[in-house]
Amino acid sequence: MDPIDRKILAILQNNAGLPIADIAAKVGLSQTPCWKRIQKMEQSGVIKGRVALLDAKKLSLGLTVFVIIRTNQHDDVWLQKFARATKDLPEITALWRMAGDIDYLLRVVVRDMEAYDAFYKRLIKRVPLNDVSSTFVMEEIKYTTSLPLDGPDIKPAV
Repeated sequence: MDPIDRKILAILQNNAGLPIADIAAKVGLSQTPCWKRIQKMEQSGVIKGRVALLDAKKLSLGLTVFVIIRTNQHDDVWLQKFARATKDLPEITALWRMAGDIDYLLRVVVRDMEAYDAFYKRLIKRVPLNDVSSTFVMEEIKYTTSLPLDGPDIKPAV
C-alpha cells in the first residue's frame, strides 16, 4: 500500500459517494488508474463495502447502550448458540469477544429505555447468560468509522 492508496482510502472513508473523477483529481491520478486501485482494494478486502452513515437521533434512535456480558460457559456449543441468538437482533450494531474481565461487549442502539428493556428481554430469552450489565451513553463526544491511515506500517494483510 503506497501513499496514493492511503489518500484514496482516506477520501473514501469521508465520502464513499464521490465520483471517481473527483477522487482521481484529489490524489493526482487519471480516472482509470484510480478506479483500478479502488477495484484492487475491493477485491483484496481492504475495502469491505461502501455504506451510507445515518444519523441515529434523526431516526429516533437516541439511546446507545454498551452491554457487558460475562458467561461461565466457554464451549463451542454455547458460542455458536450465542452467535445465532445475536445475529438477527438488529439493535446490536457491534459485538466483540473480549479478553480480560468481560467476555463480550455489545453496542446496542435503540429508541429509548423502553425499547432497550424489550431488547434485553428478547436477548436473555435466546441464550443463557451469567452476568449482563449495561452502560448508557449520555453524550457522544467522538464517533467515527474512519480508521487511522497515516502510519508507515499500514499495509494490507496477505
